[in-house]
Amino acid sequence: MSELVRDQKPLVMPPDTTLREACAAMHQRRVGAVLVTSPEGALLGIFTGRDALRCLAQAHPPKTLAEVMTRNPFTIGPEADAMEALRMLNDAGVRHLPVVKEGRVVGIVSRYDFRAMEHSRLEEETGYFEILR
Repeated sequence: MSELVRDQKPLVMPPDTTLREACAAMHQRRVGAVLVTSPEGALLGIFTGRDALRCLAQAHPPKTLAEVMTRNPFTIGPEADAMEALRMLNDAGVRHLPVVKEGRVVGIVSRYDFRAMEHSRLEEETGYFEILR
């Protein structure tokens, strides 16, 4: 995990952020989740695109992330390997997995990250085979 999140700057926002601000930031950064954190960087929850859709469907949508975030989301440490993360994503039925070290957010991984890694490896292997020919 540490390789995936080394230079990452995940989208983090405080719990009093409005849903409009959170959705605008997600759109601008082209990400599917906001990590909701305390001022000290402790993970409080996660807000995803699925949560945004659920809020839009309500007659009186909530106003802040604190009202709708998933509290105590599944997390993984940076020392974990890719297979452990993939298993956790699958078993938990989630698309995003915050990476936390000593109670502080250090990154986030998603199912898409692993697909991108596999495509990169496939291209690399294809290049090696081309050289061998």
